[in-house]
Amino acid sequence: MSTKDLERTLLQGSIAELRALYLDKSLSVVDAVTWFQSRIARLSMSGLSINAVREVSGRAMEEARLADAAIAADQAHGPLHGIPVLLKDNIDTGDSQDTTAGSLALAGHPASQDAPIVARLRAAGAVILGKTNLSEWANFRSTRSSSGWSGAGGQTHNPHVLDHSPCGSSSGSGAAVAIGFAAVAVGTETDGSIVCPASVNGIVGFKPTVGLVSRTGIVPISHSQDTAGPMARSVRDAALLLDALAGSDAKDAATAAADSHGTGFADALQSASLKGKRIGIVRSIGGNDNRGQVILNAAIATLRAQGAIVIDPVTLPPDSAYGNDELTVLTWEFKHDLNAYLQARQHPQLPSLVALIDWNQAHAAQELQWFGQEILVSAQAVSDKDRGGYEKARARSKQIAGAQGIDATLSRHQLSALVSLTQSPAWTIDLVNGDNGSSGFSSSTPAAVAGYPHATVPAGFVQGLPVGVSFFASAWQDVQVLALAHAFEQAHQARKAPALQPTLQVQ
Repeated sequence: MSTKDLERTLLQGSIAELRALYLDKSLSVVDAVTWFQSRIARLSMSGLSINAVREVSGRAMEEARLADAAIAADQAHGPLHGIPVLLKDNIDTGDSQDTTAGSLALAGHPASQDAPIVARLRAAGAVILGKTNLSEWANFRSTRSSSGWSGAGGQTHNPHVLDHSPCGSSSGSGAAVAIGFAAVAVGTETDGSIVCPASVNGIVGFKPTVGLVSRTGIVPISHSQDTAGPMARSVRDAALLLDALAGSDAKDAATAAADSHGTGFADALQSASLKGKRIGIVRSIGGNDNRGQVILNAAIATLRAQGAIVIDPVTLPPDSAYGNDELTVLTWEFKHDLNAYLQARQHPQLPSLVALIDWNQAHAAQELQWFGQEILVSAQAVSDKDRGGYEKARARSKQIAGAQGIDATLSRHQLSALVSLTQSPAWTIDLVNGDNGSSGFSSSTPAAVAGYPHATVPAGFVQGLPVGVSFFASAWQDVQVLALAHAFEQAHQARKAPALQPTLQVQ
């Protein structure tokens, strides 16, 4: 294989292609890790300063050597053997890497053990390459924050147009996969934090059903809505990563049923087809201007060309019907869930949310230079007397988004899934004013509040900025959502490598 072909595979190839190179000895895992580390150093931590990767693991090369030794001994098992994986920096690793959630307050005191999903990745043979930058505290700190900024990692940039936003709290994971810093990455989502950065960075993102993937050892916002999930170059690679991540965890009660739903995601893609599938189009979310509608209409044409039966449009309850309830739920659960995480982590200087607020105030020059912490303060003010309001808000929001929303619409029209635009195109980064109104045009909230699976696939471009199309359905329909997204992806073929434009050029 030529050097050019080898680099193409490293930069844009699939997990299967990388594994094939390992097994026929055209490429070693050590060489692959070295190549990715060099690319990260050149484009993320210096030079263009994409800032997608906050830390490269000091153990990655040792893990690569062990993976090569297993291949040499014919002991390489599983599709992730030797595959470099980046983790969002709110996922614990029991090594020398920090888990900061983007905050300098958590830096310098690594977690004592791997989160269960990290242990599962290591068991599958993956090489943990490093930690990606994120929106600090998963974008749950201020109402005017800039997506992709953290005190620990600075501002992540969109590799398609560098002065534009990478969106969402899994911004570093999205940008890293798009620019080729690793084959796959793990993100987390509460509402939009996987699917939004996947869409605006032009990659595949999948938010699983809440409870399919363990949340133990992940810095939380909300046990009602949080989940980790794969971010990848293709739906097949996302499914392979999900096969490793999914499974029950005795410490996370929501995952009790995960083992009965958590296998065979990649295998299910073998027979994926849109033929005869009834697909409902939701036009009221994900972007409602003419540019987005052109992309959505092209996606619908692909669905129909592949034999899908398209019902256009269908409706869902507006996000405004339960948006205040969602905020009530997130604010209540953040205080309780974060305090529980910090106590389990046994961080010497940060035992609680109130300690975090005080730390930020004491280090305002670094942490509060661009925006405040009013959401943290609001969460700290929650008390037990608010429990009744919280419980009502949780039940009401889940009912409207789930049973009365997604479920009712699927049933009414006998649909296999719902499809919409994922997110409006990326907007210009503005650290002074934060994310502007463009960030509000998202499809993420119905599936996020209901806890249902949601996939986004590249669908087109607006002035060089990627736009994705979303597939979502009811709880535990993860296999079906991935299969439909895969069939669409194979027919539509819209992903392109980032152009690394410094600023927007009119096309």
